[in-house]
Amino acid sequence: MTSTPVREHTSTNDDAGRRAVPATGNAARLPLPRPRGPVSSALITALTAGPPADDAHARLEPMRAAAADALQNAEHADELAVLHDGDLQLALTVMYELHHRGVDGVDDEWEWEPALLAVRQSLERPFEAAVRTRAGRPVCEETDAAGVAKRLFELAEADDSPSLSRYLARRATAGQAREFLALRSVYQLMEADPHTWAIPRLYGTPKAALVEIQADEYGGGRPGYLHSELFAATMRSAGLDDTYGAYLDVAPTPALVSLNTMSLFALHRRLRGAIVGHLAAYEITSSIPSRLYSTGFRRLGHGTDTTRYFDEHVEADAVHEQIAARDLAGKLVEQDPAIRDDVLLGAAACLAIEGDVGAYALGRWEDGASALLAPLDDAPMTGA
Repeated sequence: MTSTPVREHTSTNDDAGRRAVPATGNAARLPLPRPRGPVSSALITALTAGPPADDAHARLEPMRAAAADALQNAEHADELAVLHDGDLQLALTVMYELHHRGVDGVDDEWEWEPALLAVRQSLERPFEAAVRTRAGRPVCEETDAAGVAKRLFELAEADDSPSLSRYLARRATAGQAREFLALRSVYQLMEADPHTWAIPRLYGTPKAALVEIQADEYGGGRPGYLHSELFAATMRSAGLDDTYGAYLDVAPTPALVSLNTMSLFALHRRLRGAIVGHLAAYEITSSIPSRLYSTGFRRLGHGTDTTRYFDEHVEADAVHEQIAARDLAGKLVEQDPAIRDDVLLGAAACLAIEGDVGAYALGRWEDGASALLAPLDDAPMTGA
């Protein structure tokens, strides 16, 4: 690989006195969320009744029936209705979490329970169709690494989603900045994990590129330097609960859609191109916004304990975007030209759905309302 080694910038930061962040150790598993409707309620009831047994299919029947009704109603609405249904999205989040850290009160045997996987698939099919519709159909004529990378940068540059980072830099109140952190925590406290699922599904240069990026995301293997831990420190410095999943119950539906899109792409080998494209777009659009987020928190009087996470990403992602676009996504398409459309799908889905999260938050703030389902003062605190 000809890319600049990611580890170079890390050692530079260390020399400048970058300190490890002590981890709190809170909530290894996702706290059991509150249901948002009949589908998630029936699912949580089934999962918390004990490990799966011969009656697993029967225990899941109420959830299957509720999901069928919800999907039928969504079908009569519009092709994107699944993306606006918080009940269905929470059900997907819970089922996907069984493949990540697990869920409090749910036996790990459920992870590969065939009856549950069948129910999940019934939700995934319309969900994937809606994600594809939302992403549109970006095209690329090239199959060489440089051409694919160029197209990915073009997609990012053409994205006209409202800028959450510019708003935070210039206008956000202290309360809105804290809501932003709570909103982002749904993913940032597990940062990099969904994309790591792609590592064993790749080989050669793309695999080496992904490992290079992920090694940096995980702090070079040093506790206290993981980007998820840096974000947890940012939350603590802003007076927020850094427990994994602490704000899931108040996260709006677009935030769940963002999380579920990553898990959908990550957990299916056939969509390995999409998770690679998603990561490429995520990295391409991270460095400049991170600088703006730092600017916003400094404007509001926060110091380096709050901004360290974003400051790290200004430098790290300026390197990552080149590796992700060329050595990862571009070289993957060179290896397998048939996967090009999935790479573009992942990138376009990332841009569109992350844009939806920002547009939702900005719309709520412009209306003088909270971007969360309940203001932070009313949100349940599960840890700190």
